[in-house]
Amino acid sequence: MTNRTMMQFFEWYLPENRLHWKRTAAQAAELRRAGINMVWLPPAYKGAAGAASVGYDVYDMYDLGEFDQKGTTATKYGTKEAYLSAVKALQQEGIQVLCDVVLNHRMGADGTEQVMVTEGLEENRGQDISGQYPITAWTKFNFPGRAGAYSNFQWNASHFSGTDWDASTSRKGIFRFDGKPWNRETDTEKGNYDYLMGADLDTDNPEVVRETQNWGKWYQETVHMDGFRMDAVKHISFAFCRDWLAAMREQKKDLYVVGEYWARETEKLTHYLDVTGRSLSLFDVPLHFRFLAAATSNGNYDLSKLFEHTLTETDPEHSVTFVDNHDTQPGQALYSFIPAWFKPIAYAMILLRDVGTPCVFYGDYYGIPHDGVAPVLELPRLIKIRERYAYGPEHQFFDDGSLVGFTREGDLEHPDSGTAVLLTDSSGGSKRMYVGKRLAGCRMADALGRVPGTVEIDAEGWGTFSVQGGSVSVWVTEPALEYLYLYF
Repeated sequence: MTNRTMMQFFEWYLPENRLHWKRTAAQAAELRRAGINMVWLPPAYKGAAGAASVGYDVYDMYDLGEFDQKGTTATKYGTKEAYLSAVKALQQEGIQVLCDVVLNHRMGADGTEQVMVTEGLEENRGQDISGQYPITAWTKFNFPGRAGAYSNFQWNASHFSGTDWDASTSRKGIFRFDGKPWNRETDTEKGNYDYLMGADLDTDNPEVVRETQNWGKWYQETVHMDGFRMDAVKHISFAFCRDWLAAMREQKKDLYVVGEYWARETEKLTHYLDVTGRSLSLFDVPLHFRFLAAATSNGNYDLSKLFEHTLTETDPEHSVTFVDNHDTQPGQALYSFIPAWFKPIAYAMILLRDVGTPCVFYGDYYGIPHDGVAPVLELPRLIKIRERYAYGPEHQFFDDGSLVGFTREGDLEHPDSGTAVLLTDSSGGSKRMYVGKRLAGCRMADALGRVPGTVEIDAEGWGTFSVQGGSVSVWVTEPALEYLYLYF
């Protein structure tokens, strides 16, 4: 079976030229040749910022770049027609498509309403700091540009539980609507993290439940995606997400779904998986922060413990590993960008091990011109090695704080497969590692070209591999190396 390799096919600062869907379609064949077989696309519906919207400021989820709303017909990424063509182009290349779904909030309302609220503390939403009083809230969503196409549903204050802006006084705050308690089945950060931004959906309201499920089924029937990436699940009722996914799977049982639960504590991720019946995977946020710590510790991080207490260690079947994403890149709210020198090490860790589903970031593959960030040059080669050679049983050699490695024995189904990976965050060195008797007598070489020469595997399946300081070397068989040289 081919390894699943996902790519997040966008970064925050893509040009606002409405060409991304066309660019996606044009790149489909090349992505498949590169070894990508799953693509996560950005939110496709109209945002409050119109043509400048990245997609998380959700305005109208039925407008996929089809109606003149928020000053534009097309979204930042293009028209509905171009979007559907991009999805089809990817799928025709055998690439599964994940669509980004934002069910937490709405922004850019068409009108205001007077709402009775109670104000809470920003850092402790469970603590009220006022009695009830009226504010003017942006909560009326009539979608005049769509004029009832696809759905007549219109949103009003009864469908939301709170907001952060009083239009009558131009004042920010955490305003909980009268009779609407924050949902207790959300993350406990800030006391209760039900509220994130905009007009927060009241997921206890039956009309909201019904409408979000109706929209989801319409979206599936329109786009025919293979799965979803669910945004901000820590801020949404866990049961609501579970039930929404169950409704979506009434139409497509094998939907692949990954959720964004931004927490450094693995216990929070496993609790979420428990409550939702493991109906989705989650991004391994704790591992991302392990990478950051290792990359910024001046060689003093204990690499032997890199995966301890991560989701990849605890529940690898439901772990999606990543190095960076659109939220962690420079200039964004969750900025925690992994330094360039460590990126090849981190990507070797997530792409070549036998645990988790790796997600490659567009900004690492293509670069981020907005911030002068160059592509990770080793990344295409690592993806190709994963596709062709990273198979078979895995053996870990995490027995040293600064010099660790792992091997894959390869299998008969994939010719010339088998790998040995050695990495360090400090001085270079060597390590004797077992790659399996199947490779006995084979010679292996560093596919990244950092260590010269070859290593001959002895009759018992062992070899001594080397790595230069602050880097990673990926050793493959000589026939595999020859293929890689011809391919690249």
